[in-house]
Amino acid sequence: MIGPTERAHMQHRQGERSLFTLSQQVRHDWAHRATLLCVCNVPAQDRLPAWMYLLTTGFLGFLPSWPRFSLENTDPRTRGRGIQLLSQVLLQCYSLLQEKEVLHLVLFYESRLQDHHLVIPSVLQGLRALSMCEVLSPGLAVSVLKAIFQEVHVQSLMQLDRHTVYSIITNFMSTREEELKGLGANFTFGFIQVMDGEKDPRNLLVAFQIVHDLIAKDYALGPFVEELFEVTSCYFPVDFTPPPNDPHGIQREDLILSLRAVLASTPQFAEFLLPLLIEKLDSELQSAKLDSLQTLTACCAIYGQKELQEFLPSLWSSLRREVFQTASEKIETECLATLHALSACLSRSVLSSDSEDLLDSFLSSILQDCRHHLCEPDMKLVWPSAKLLQAAAGASLRTYHRITRSVLPLLLEQYNKHTQSSQRRTILEMLLGFLELQQKWGHVEEGFLSSSDLELVVDHLIRLALHEEDSQSSEAAMEAAGSLAPTYPKVFSERMVPRLEEELQSEREESSHNHHCLQQRCLQALAAVSTHTSIVRETVPVLLQHLQKVQKGTEARNTQDMVSVCQSLHRVALQCQQDAEGCWYFHQTVVPCLLAMAVQAAMPESMHTLPGKVLLEEEVLAAMIPVISAATTHLSPELAAQSVSHVVPLFLDGEVSFLPQNNFPSSFQPFGDGECVEAQRRLVALLMAFVCSLPRNVAIPQQEWLLRELLALSCSCNCPFTATTAAKCFAGLVNKHPAGQQLDEVLQLAVNRMEASLAEGPRRMQALTLLLWVTKALVLRYHPLSSCLTDKLLGLLGDTELGPAAADGFSLLMAESPDVLHKGCHADVRIMFRQRFFTDNVPKLVQGFHGAGPDVKANYLKGLSHVLNHLPKPVLVTELPTLLSLLLEALSCSDRVVQLSTLSCLHPLLLEAPQIMSLHVDTLVTKFLNLTSSPTMAVRIAALRCAHALTSLPTTVVSDSAAPCCLLLHGEGQGDPKPPGEQPASIYFSHKDPLLFYSCSHTRAELSGHWPSLWMTKRGWCGRKQWQHVENGESVEVAAEGVASLQGTWLIALSLSLQVPAWEPRQVSTLCPLSLLTNSLTSTLISHQVIPPMPWTFWILGAQDCPEC
Repeated sequence: MIGPTERAHMQHRQGERSLFTLSQQVRHDWAHRATLLCVCNVPAQDRLPAWMYLLTTGFLGFLPSWPRFSLENTDPRTRGRGIQLLSQVLLQCYSLLQEKEVLHLVLFYESRLQDHHLVIPSVLQGLRALSMCEVLSPGLAVSVLKAIFQEVHVQSLMQLDRHTVYSIITNFMSTREEELKGLGANFTFGFIQVMDGEKDPRNLLVAFQIVHDLIAKDYALGPFVEELFEVTSCYFPVDFTPPPNDPHGIQREDLILSLRAVLASTPQFAEFLLPLLIEKLDSELQSAKLDSLQTLTACCAIYGQKELQEFLPSLWSSLRREVFQTASEKIETECLATLHALSACLSRSVLSSDSEDLLDSFLSSILQDCRHHLCEPDMKLVWPSAKLLQAAAGASLRTYHRITRSVLPLLLEQYNKHTQSSQRRTILEMLLGFLELQQKWGHVEEGFLSSSDLELVVDHLIRLALHEEDSQSSEAAMEAAGSLAPTYPKVFSERMVPRLEEELQSEREESSHNHHCLQQRCLQALAAVSTHTSIVRETVPVLLQHLQKVQKGTEARNTQDMVSVCQSLHRVALQCQQDAEGCWYFHQTVVPCLLAMAVQAAMPESMHTLPGKVLLEEEVLAAMIPVISAATTHLSPELAAQSVSHVVPLFLDGEVSFLPQNNFPSSFQPFGDGECVEAQRRLVALLMAFVCSLPRNVAIPQQEWLLRELLALSCSCNCPFTATTAAKCFAGLVNKHPAGQQLDEVLQLAVNRMEASLAEGPRRMQALTLLLWVTKALVLRYHPLSSCLTDKLLGLLGDTELGPAAADGFSLLMAESPDVLHKGCHADVRIMFRQRFFTDNVPKLVQGFHGAGPDVKANYLKGLSHVLNHLPKPVLVTELPTLLSLLLEALSCSDRVVQLSTLSCLHPLLLEAPQIMSLHVDTLVTKFLNLTSSPTMAVRIAALRCAHALTSLPTTVVSDSAAPCCLLLHGEGQGDPKPPGEQPASIYFSHKDPLLFYSCSHTRAELSGHWPSLWMTKRGWCGRKQWQHVENGESVEVAAEGVASLQGTWLIALSLSLQVPAWEPRQVSTLCPLSLLTNSLTSTLISHQVIPPMPWTFWILGAQDCPEC
């Protein structure tokens, strides 16, 4: 006869009954329950539900059968499997257990901690489940931890099991704090034993948090302070590089910050930590120095005079040495921040009557070591010393008075002592740095300036701002007004704003150039002074009124005037962003007004007049976009939601009731059909500026409908401007859209539309534009569909019609977008998206290039150069060996964009990766020199920059390549033939020497006063002169070399001229194939007496083969 056990097995094998049925059948039969517990071939998906059923129907009745059949088994693996199963069940249903059941289970698991080491991991999992039970009896948490500390050798466990121990401790610390504190220092010692030797970063993050909580929640450390410090400080400084494709996402910075929070959490660590920090500061490893400085800065927030006293001399010595000697800007910045923190810490310390004032002695040391360097404005230590003094002076009002009392008289004395302008300038800049600190600690005294004084100041500022011929003085007056306005808003509102408004409304000599310039200055001044909310309430209506006046005008320059007003509004919007009241006033005043003006202009009745056409021009709409965006980005979620409830219905439903002057003759339906709405569709640009600048947590009404309308418009509109703005708006919304089914449906709809339009038809370019912007939106947020869309874009590189535009699209994907899809407008931008895009797609670009036909290879090179151009240089340097051959090939491409992009990519690499670039120096020299003859001036300038950067390569490499690197510079007048027998003068320079020169015809005698040192060569007279050029606060050493041929043509070559701010390419006009510089450079050279005052011609010349090399 078949027994119940055999029958149960048969039923299970045959699938006639579920495991739940078995559990119910054998529920009261001990033998049957034992069979159920010990069966090993039960499918996993059925095992846990059955266990949970047994548990929830009476756990204590079930437990007695356990030891007999599982836990007394001599095989530890069998015992381990049984406990593992029990622990898995507990993790699923620990919240259902009763207090008595938890007690029995805890006692059971504690006894199992003495079992075989193969059983321990499963026991720990069970204890982790029990540590989360709310009905845990008092004392059990202490009992469990004592058992773990005594019985478990944590260091021998696997990573996951060690993490389980930390989780048990964390759970008990969050729910049983008072019980654990009852253990006193024994709990701290037990945890030290657990943590000792931990190496896994996942566990360390948890362990560091536990240590921080031990200190922050006042657990007793007892005599184990040093041991606790040692068990954590052994990881300082953190040396961790996450493995590639790490699924856990733990970065080195995570560990650094977590460890720093521990080390800087208690003054009790000071006597051990400060010597360690000083030791690491003296090391050669830059990362260790940075970490030590940042940790010391964090410690100063909780340390006092007592903790720092012993180590102040050593700390100051290390900081001074680093600032005086380091070549790293990061190290210098952190040293100054640390000195500032130390000074602030000492300033906060409360002194007793008999204690020493450490702050005074510390500042005396700083003054003693730095003050005398201020007397040497030409020496290199003058600025490091000034920075150290300013860092200490900025820590508190007391430190400011102590430092400036000693330093300011000295600087004034040095100013009177030194007469050279460069020295005086250095001294004045140092003085300014100390005086600016006064703004931090000083306060405005009531009545310091009388009403008449203030009115006089405002009158002078108005005069300088509006009527000063020197534009720099005018701008300085506007900046001064903006700085004073927050302190004295009333006088500026009542005196300056009305004067500016009066000038704007003036109609005298309206067509004169001077009056137009005066109005431009008025607009700039109104924006500059709008630095207080009360003033903004006065200036914004003036600006809007002037905008409406300009819109109604008939002048040809109305477009530029409207752009100027929008630029002033944009500046006001930026200045309002940090003030919630001013920001909301600007938004609710300006945005509806701009929308109303635009809607009015887009009405069919307005399109026949000039004002309507002007406002709808692309240039004017482009100027409105940043105004609306800046007015929206800093709104609170509540106010943004209030505004979006009006703006979106305006575009979807034509709801114009919230607009001022909303009595429009026709309906506003920008997403409607027909030619009459073409003008209205252009206003989608303003919708884009608004909705794409909203915070991500603001719900957009009717968003799915809006997305579909934007998608349809971007694919069907014939106007490129409208189609592009619709695509950008669609992409901006997609980027912020929460993940889920709705987003998937919208994206699938977009993909279908794009594929159909890209396949054939007249709107392939619109579809490509949409593809680019949607791809960018998804790449930024790491959406899975981004790889599919990028592959489509890669496929289009082989298209003869769309290939060049698709290649340029890679620049769009990698570059920062000014109006949408950037962090400033709350877009979802993940860190290192460029590196990820590079890793995923550059191999495909390279593969596509090798397999492409000759007519489309340039597209792949262009796309590659755009990707590399926007990649962080450290990442690019590591990939350079595999990509350099393609970059060199790109230099031979005839496409101007490819040439310019590749040169821009190579220039920093010549400076940052000289070892790799040296291997290809001959090829680089040849290609750079060839490109200096390009008909495109931008390419010529970029090639010259790269040729100049070649001089940074090792000397041996440069000298070996001198022959092919020689340049022939020659001067030949435009349309001015030489007399018979007279040849152009020639001079040869190696690539180290200047690449730009002047030429004119005159004799040596005419130059003798300007070039006192001349020498004779076989070609003629040679000379050299050096001087210092100062422009916009930058000083550049410039050298000029000249050669006078025997026929009288003089050549002057200028070194470093491309680096002088006044000589930027924007001041150069193109005369193909050469370039003629405007008169500004000539005047500069004449004023420096480098050349005599006579006609000169300036050339940027290409390279030619040197006949003598």
